Amino acid sequence: MISVIVPTYNRAHRLPRALDSILCQSYSPKEIIVVDDGSTDETSDLMTSEYSEIVFIQQQNTGVSSARNAGIKRASGDWIAFLDSDDEWLPKKLEIQMKALYKNPEIKICHTNEIWIRNGKRVNPKKKHGKFGGWIFQKCLPLCCISPSSVIIHKSIFKEIGLFDYSLPVCEDYDLWLRITARNPVLYIEKPFLIKYGGHEDQLSKKYWGMDRFRIKSLEKIISSRVLSDLDENAAKKMLMEKIYIFIQGAQKRGKIKEVKKFKEQYSTFLQ
Repeated sequence: MISVIVPTYNRAHRLPRALDSILCQSYSPKEIIVVDDGSTDETSDLMTSEYSEIVFIQQQNTGVSSARNAGIKRASGDWIAFLDSDDEWLPKKLEIQMKALYKNPEIKICHTNEIWIRNGKRVNPKKKHGKFGGWIFQKCLPLCCISPSSVIIHKSIFKEIGLFDYSLPVCEDYDLWLRITARNPVLYIEKPFLIKYGGHEDQLSKKYWGMDRFRIKSLEKIISSRVLSDLDENAAKKMLMEKIYIFIQGAQKRGKIKEVKKFKEQYSTFLQ
């Protein structure tokens, strides 16, 4: 019983590819929920004319986290799957994941490998973008190592750890994975069942400089939550120091004097 949630913003030209890849799945989801985060293009007309069978929610533009959270709250399925409106699933994605989860009933989250397309060409991810299964909290500390579009999560997890942090304009998925993997093992399917398209200008990762400042906030949160083992807490604190140093170095190069001063004052104990 899967609810698929598709957040979108001004992507009427890309949304059909994503939705068609859901509709073509060999394992049909219970429902598809598109959450339109205040689009000003033809998204509403597209949904009404071409995809009237899909649940369509419209809200003011408050960000991707808010859109995903609205979908989670509306979802009636036991399992939640996400698909970003610029990505695409391969036809057996849901079927393979549900079969794997059936064989591993103790697992509540599953993700798959992925294919990267940048500016129309396939590219190979770097080693640092590797994917893993098991207790992977420490693997999730450097970068986001689970793609939202590849994941299936049991709805009970959100009751346990909360929803996406809408105060984070980006790296909201990094924040969620830290909270989940600190408490739960992860099932990983090595075969790719997701196509991720990149290089276009409306990607959120292109909108903000100094992305590590958002990861710093997430690391602070998970450390202060007191849910980490001693080993995981030490690893998180070490990564926090690294992220603070990297951010300060980048801010200095950009001439962001105020940000440098603020971070040095705020994290003086970590920098000593």
